[in-house]
Amino acid sequence: MKKTEVLMVRIYITESSKLLKGILTFLKNDAKIRGVSVFRAISGFGDTGNHQASLIDLALDLPLVIEFFDQEDKINQTLEQLTKTVKSQHIVTWKANAISS
Repeated sequence: MKKTEVLMVRIYITESSKLLKGILTFLKNDAKIRGVSVFRAISGFGDTGNHQASLIDLALDLPLVIEFFDQEDKINQTLEQLTKTVKSQHIVTWKANAISS
């Protein structure tokens, strides 16, 4: 089993920010990141206020988490572009190991 050091990235946005499509297009077509996952939260809060879904309504402003990883130098170049669109305090990174065969 071989391990490769990668940099994980997690970006926090909301549905109402309308940033998701542009970020995903950039990550896929321009940055050519290995893969991306998007998670829709049922509740969250931050500098844009409280966001939550209830059984009664269908909230259209829920928190979204975009998560991806790749080689550190590639991620650093990608983040230079993303911080022009996304507030830097809404992006977190950490080192991890990807397992390859």
